Amino acid sequence: MEPQNLTGVSEFLLLGLSEDPELQPFLFVLLLSMYLISVAGNLLIILAVTSDSHLHTPMYFFLSNLSLADIGFISTTVPKMLVNIQTQNKSITYAGCLTQVSFFYLFICLESLLLSVMAYDRFVAICHPLHYTVIMNSHLCGLLVLLSFFISLLDSQLHRSMVSHLTFCTDVEIPHFFCDPPQLFNLACSDTSINIILLYCMAAIFGGVPISGIIFSYTRIALSVLRVSSSGGKYKAFSTCASHLSVVCLFYGTGLGVYLSSAVSSSLRKGAVASVMYTVVTPMLNPFFYSLRNRDIKRPLQKILSRKA
Repeated sequence: MEPQNLTGVSEFLLLGLSEDPELQPFLFVLLLSMYLISVAGNLLIILAVTSDSHLHTPMYFFLSNLSLADIGFISTTVPKMLVNIQTQNKSITYAGCLTQVSFFYLFICLESLLLSVMAYDRFVAICHPLHYTVIMNSHLCGLLVLLSFFISLLDSQLHRSMVSHLTFCTDVEIPHFFCDPPQLFNLACSDTSINIILLYCMAAIFGGVPISGIIFSYTRIALSVLRVSSSGGKYKAFSTCASHLSVVCLFYGTGLGVYLSSAVSSSLRKGAVASVMYTVVTPMLNPFFYSLRNRDIKRPLQKILSRKA
């Protein structure tokens, strides 16, 4: 491909997960199935929470917003990947790439912040049970969600701004299935040192602060539960956190795994395959974590499914 400067209308080429033509039908069916399962599962969680008055509590209010974030998160990357596989066209417009960057970081940051807010909710419920309804009132819950959204919006616009100021004059082939700023930095012919520093600073702020909040909350929860004398009381306290902890470990564990695999492996394509874990698998599995061992969610889900049947 001839070198070009993206000052006018142009496009990138998303190389995807594999260029093997025999593997494309399998990838299409697999990704489509995972996408439909994820959207359906998260929609059912939202329907269950909104339809059952017993679930109109802070914990499930945050859970329904997390499900919305999961739907947005997976919808940012997978539909475009499916279209590219089906049409055998790898292109994405420059404007489309910037839009994908914006929404990707909006939803990934929102998910991280919501997981932190949910950890704080569990901390208040276990460590300050008598004051739970007073502290976690509807105004505070709404404010926390709105604040999470606006912080995520700020993060997404900062990433978009960094990419929009880059100059591209080399090949525009991205060895990934979505427009990821680190991949775009590798393609830029302008100086990206400031962009990389800003990227790490933003990751430390928008990723490190929520993780620190989760660790702090669960440290206090663990210390509080250890003071409980009965084993039944300890089990009940920990069981209320099991689903959330599973989601936290899956989300941050897969993200960390992708980072480590890309740092160890020199293959960019392997990094793209590893990214499927937190961009596709995580949103798909979250509804199962919150429904399989949760009787409060199971009951309204069974009612909804039996009504449709």
